[in-house]
Amino acid sequence: MSTQSTPIAAVILAAGKGTRMKSSLPKVLHPVASVPMVGHVVKLALDVGAAPIALVVAEGMENVVAVGREIAGEVDVAIQKEQNGTAHAVLAARPVLGELDGILLVLYGDTPLLTQTTLEQIIETMDADSKCAVAVLGFIPEDAGAYGRLVLADDGTLEKIVEAKDATEDELAIELCNSGVMAIRANVAWKLLAQVKNDNAKKEYYLTDIVALARAAGYTALAVEGDEDEVLGINSRNELAIAEAIFQYRARQKFMDAGVTLIDPDSVYFAADTAIANDVLIEPNVFFGTGVTVASGVHIKAFSHIDGATIGTNSTVGPFARLRPNTTLGADVKVGNFVELKAADVKAGAKISHLSYIGDASVGEDANIGAGTITCNYDGYLKYKTTIGKGVFVGSNSALVAPVTLGDGAMVGAGSVITEDVAGDAIALTRTAQTVKAGGAKEFRTKKSAEKLAKKKA
Repeated sequence: MSTQSTPIAAVILAAGKGTRMKSSLPKVLHPVASVPMVGHVVKLALDVGAAPIALVVAEGMENVVAVGREIAGEVDVAIQKEQNGTAHAVLAARPVLGELDGILLVLYGDTPLLTQTTLEQIIETMDADSKCAVAVLGFIPEDAGAYGRLVLADDGTLEKIVEAKDATEDELAIELCNSGVMAIRANVAWKLLAQVKNDNAKKEYYLTDIVALARAAGYTALAVEGDEDEVLGINSRNELAIAEAIFQYRARQKFMDAGVTLIDPDSVYFAADTAIANDVLIEPNVFFGTGVTVASGVHIKAFSHIDGATIGTNSTVGPFARLRPNTTLGADVKVGNFVELKAADVKAGAKISHLSYIGDASVGEDANIGAGTITCNYDGYLKYKTTIGKGVFVGSNSALVAPVTLGDGAMVGAGSVITEDVAGDAIALTRTAQTVKAGGAKEFRTKKSAEKLAKKKA
């Protein structure tokens, strides 16, 4: 969270339907690093201390608002009934934000890669110049193409933003382009925006016109240069994949710099909120969903999928393990190959080494769950809990039919189906007695061979 003292408000433009995505889902809800794009932007606004935050959406975008509120707790909602340009979109937030002091940030719900460092640089640039009414984020792309150009005056201030189609040959040669992201002096923002005209080919109200209007009113405008990757706007599935790749590259570098070992970095995928301590070893082809925290000394083996789980110090997970939401592993836990855990609280030192499903369960300290054990937690209507005590040993291929409790130190014989509680230090087994018929195998083979021969002759 920023320590910025200047009051900050934010308008996040998220009304675009994104027809190029060819999706029934609003564009800004498509995820990058398992979080909707607009969620990244709302969190960024929070991180720089913005309050209030207004989401500008089209009618029927309640799902976009829900994401904003899930992250920020509360956001103001402005409905842009007609999409008549970016200035028109920002003005749509005036009725919900009212009169403001400080700085008004204009952000976009489809630019999830913008960083806190860059946004704070824009804020600080405006803070440092009391005459500055507009600070615009610019960038230098490999191909300026159709981007608007930031035209600087001789004194280094921003003179105007010119659209590529309206630019002169000299202006087209300018490398610094407009990202759309900007900060506006809040006490003049609405006044300047109200002066924007739509006397252009598209009959739209362009936010870029605010620069010239601010200068005409005696203020200055400034440009801040950022990285091209940060201002990537997502308009297609291809661009969504590019944004994902950029995010993952950043995340991998961040974790390795913090002391995490990635044997094959390009094969490991993180969520936006993944938290990993130092001295963690992650093997290839591991996927992290949202809500994962990993403590120091953990070893995550190849082809594991971890979502909504907390992993304690020095634990081992995988290979081919799946940890589902609300799973917690204590210290020194072993979760082995082809083990799936869901809403499981596994205490320190417990071992679930292979081929098991443990769901809606508590597993006590130093318990040992044999191969092929499952908790039968669902009867087709409701979920039930299995409680496995400290030091319990469950033999292989056992089914624990919830609700059921195994007391501390209890043992379950292999192949058992446990439907009733087992007291501490007791042994429970439900297998039928083994029957052995001497010579039976030989008799069976002789009989079947004769039958097979007879069938061939027939």
